[in-house]
Amino acid sequence: MAAETDIGAYREMLVFLGTAGVVIPLMTRFRISPVLGFLIAGLVLGPNALGRVDEGLPWLRYVTITSQETVDRLAELGVAFLLFTIGLELSFDRLWTMRRLVFGLGMLQVGLTTAAIAGIALSFGNTIEASLVIGACLALSSTAIVLQLLAEQKRLASVVGRSIFAVLLAQDLAVVPILFLIVVFGSAGSGASSGGEVAAVTSATGSVWVGLLVALAQAAAAIVLIVAFGRLVLRRLFRLVAQTHNRELFMAAILFVVVGTSLLTHVAGLSMALGAFLAGLVLAETEFRRQVEVDIEPFKGMLLGLFFISVGMRIDLAEVARHPAMVLYSVIGMVALKALVIAGLTRLFGLSWPVVTETSLLLAGGGEFAFLVLGLASSSGLITHEVEQFMLLVASGTMLLTPYLARLSRKAGKRVRKVTAEALGHTDPGPAEPSRIIVVGYGRVGRILGDILNKQGKAFIAIDVDPEAVARSRKAGHNVVYGDATQRAFLRLCGLAETPALVVTMHDAVAAENVVAAARAERPDLPVIVRARDAAHAVRLFKLGASDVVREVLEASFEIASTVLQTLGMPVGKVIAVIHDERDARKKQVREGVTAD
Repeated sequence: MAAETDIGAYREMLVFLGTAGVVIPLMTRFRISPVLGFLIAGLVLGPNALGRVDEGLPWLRYVTITSQETVDRLAELGVAFLLFTIGLELSFDRLWTMRRLVFGLGMLQVGLTTAAIAGIALSFGNTIEASLVIGACLALSSTAIVLQLLAEQKRLASVVGRSIFAVLLAQDLAVVPILFLIVVFGSAGSGASSGGEVAAVTSATGSVWVGLLVALAQAAAAIVLIVAFGRLVLRRLFRLVAQTHNRELFMAAILFVVVGTSLLTHVAGLSMALGAFLAGLVLAETEFRRQVEVDIEPFKGMLLGLFFISVGMRIDLAEVARHPAMVLYSVIGMVALKALVIAGLTRLFGLSWPVVTETSLLLAGGGEFAFLVLGLASSSGLITHEVEQFMLLVASGTMLLTPYLARLSRKAGKRVRKVTAEALGHTDPGPAEPSRIIVVGYGRVGRILGDILNKQGKAFIAIDVDPEAVARSRKAGHNVVYGDATQRAFLRLCGLAETPALVVTMHDAVAAENVVAAARAERPDLPVIVRARDAAHAVRLFKLGASDVVREVLEASFEIASTVLQTLGMPVGKVIAVIHDERDARKKQVREGVTAD
């Protein structure tokens, strides 16, 4: 009997670990986002799907998750760990520079989206109070899903990433006012129903506003306490722990800080994620930030997976089947409305059209906070149970849609960048010059090459597919154009017939191969020098007709070897000869198809 109880206690955790270890790798193999994989897993394994039929098939209870409350508590920690790692990447100075976006763009987004959604809810027969609550909870986006998607794409530090993070931070700060909005409306409603007198309602509302001011003061005190404690104590604490050289103690200190600060802000009425973010922000100014970031990564990933599963568990397909058209229209309508409001505001704040496009689509979905707000509103009598369930379906549906919106936003952003570059005339290479070298790819390697060519008085034209990089380079006075160098027609416009050499410095291996093939088809006699990622890539480039290939890893190795040999006292001339012979030998191997470095 005891054994059965123990299995029951660990069963759901085993289901989650099995999902993470088996299902998610399979979805990754088919290029399905892990976020979407966890959402689908929660939908299938939750109480509203397979969990519903486990009475007829008892074995199903061993592969389903039924305890929503337990999952939700652990899932909250996942979001907290995510915000903690985001805080580690920032600093108070960088956060201060974002204040215009946080308190301007972010707060306006919350206010205007709340008003717009509330107006629609009011037209469907909801009360003003219920409409405002519905608008407020649906105005917020999913911090966990959006930031995780940006992290997967390594775009948190980009203009899009910073803009989105500023809005999400403002939404977290709006949590306390929204919660007290429910308290105010709930107290006013109960006062009117019990006595029906205006004085009772006014008294109740007045006391609630006093409570709101007290709670806001408590929240501010909690933030000040966390920051002060962090600056005065955290560095010393981690220094003491690090001196023990004990990884377990270091990990325990990290977990204590994350969970402790999260609970402190939770008690003060703020979100747990905000407390963890503040802790990360404080630790970002210490010498331990990188080690902390590495150690916390496994916890963040697993608990975030549990959060995504918890979201999927809330989607009731049976309820969707009862009102399929209404749910579909509401999901699409909410995404479209939020995207339009955010697009207008981001453009008003001077962001470029590509950033506007990506930001509005990524923030168009609902957020995890809707589950808490709708539950509180239902328990206080502001909305009915049916309205609560329907709005939960809408919020969950938009969250399930977010990974697809992320893909759409990237494609739309690229398209808008291309149109913008064409409109600004960045695609015009100008008249071809016989001595002008063509450089394809103007990233770090391309810029260094361009600087050297300029110093030596060699004319060149650079081509890049990143319109923002092109705009920056042209502003700096460099001869760079936007375009696709894999197209033979575009290469001809850039002067391929007259150029003395073509240099390809692109990081994208496939694109570099396509450029070589296109150039060689136009001019068999053209010297083509290409940057290669590795030996296998170099072999393919030589087969396509590259004249010479420079392997980035190999050249870095030669540079290190040269420095080591000179440090050991070998004459410079001898070192140059050794490296030259080694380079020729390896280049000969690659030309013959040998890929081993």
